[in-house]
Amino acid sequence: MKEIVNRVNVDIKGVTPFIDESELKSYNKAAQDAYKTLVEGSGRGNDFLGWVDLPSNILPTHIELINDIAREWRGLDVVVVIGIGGSYLGSKAALEALSHHFSLHLGKMEWPKIVFAGQNLSEEYMSELMDLLTESDFATIVISKSGTTTEPAVAFRIIKNLMERKYSKAGTAGRIVAVTDSSKGALKKLADEQGYRTFIIPDDIGGRYSVLTPVGLLPIAAAGFDIEKMVLGAADMQRICISPSEDNPALKYAAVRNLLYSKGKKIEILVNFNPKLQYFSEWWKQLFGESEGKEGRGIFPASVNFTSDLHSMGQYVQDGERTLFETVITVGSSNRSLSIVNDPDNLDGLNFLSGKSIDECNKMAELGTMLAHIDGGVPNIRIEIPAINEYYIGALFYFFEFACGVSAYILGINPFDQPGVEDYKKNMFALLGKPGFEELSKSLRDRL
Repeated sequence: MKEIVNRVNVDIKGVTPFIDESELKSYNKAAQDAYKTLVEGSGRGNDFLGWVDLPSNILPTHIELINDIAREWRGLDVVVVIGIGGSYLGSKAALEALSHHFSLHLGKMEWPKIVFAGQNLSEEYMSELMDLLTESDFATIVISKSGTTTEPAVAFRIIKNLMERKYSKAGTAGRIVAVTDSSKGALKKLADEQGYRTFIIPDDIGGRYSVLTPVGLLPIAAAGFDIEKMVLGAADMQRICISPSEDNPALKYAAVRNLLYSKGKKIEILVNFNPKLQYFSEWWKQLFGESEGKEGRGIFPASVNFTSDLHSMGQYVQDGERTLFETVITVGSSNRSLSIVNDPDNLDGLNFLSGKSIDECNKMAELGTMLAHIDGGVPNIRIEIPAINEYYIGALFYFFEFACGVSAYILGINPFDQPGVEDYKKNMFALLGKPGFEELSKSLRDRL
């Protein structure tokens, strides 16, 4: 087997002023024990571990089936992806990371625009999306194991109705792909009846761990990105994470964040200095928030975009309550190059920057911020990747998934359930008058 070079590095020098060696040794041991629980499948939630060896088991033929649909839809204006939570955030994170910031403003695109639906219940959002789809040649990817989750099911009803009026019922069938359960559920039944093409969400992979299944790979491929490289990055990261070595970056990260939690650092802020990673933070927040926030425990996941938020949240991070720590995703090199020009008048006093790249300035801002925050009592973990591309985004997805599983087992909880999210759904159904919820509806309305 070829040697896999570790391309996701965890640097904890910014934490060492806040911990001692004996504490770190104890939590490294806890991480090793949690690692064993995860890889041996001996912990709670062990029926949802299909993601652990997923990247290395994805067949080239499976990738080709996904790419076939992407190529078929290449000439369309829009592909609308319907899903919520883990059925939406992974692909959104990858697309934001990999896309040109201003591609929508640069004229006709080579690949379809990817837009999302079913991730909210905003009437204005849905109405404005319908404005776009009415004027566009489009196809739809609908993602749901059950087909009955309220937000995506409502969106799919409306969009399917438009498609059938625009393309006819027969013409619509080839424009819808359902990513759903293998054998049961409302969406699977509808897909079989209407002849939609389908991809399967494995029973042993929960939504927030599903980005490397067709849930994430199909939308990413439909936008024209190389999912084979993404899977390769994840598979290489899998080989690194599956080793109990002290150099395992996922174990190091899981150990240190739990050590900081034990010392009263209840909030973890994921920091990026590249706006392409903003939605990666949103995916990360769901992954850790839904996996760890239960049984009265868990680090609260938050995020900021620096340097932008240094001019808004920076004051609190520097001088506010000392209950937080930062994890910074730092990117080794920029994919573009742009230098600061000399100005003969120098009215802004910035000629000392002439000839420097913007990325160099950004990196010095990153290092300066780290030192200031450490001095202000904020521990800093740095997660380093060489660049933003399909390979490293795939690696980063898997790194955080594995670290999250280990971290939750250190906390002693089930990383793979989410009992708390059912409470709001019951109340919503009752207030909307769903049959069977009459008693709860009366109780809730008496409280309002």
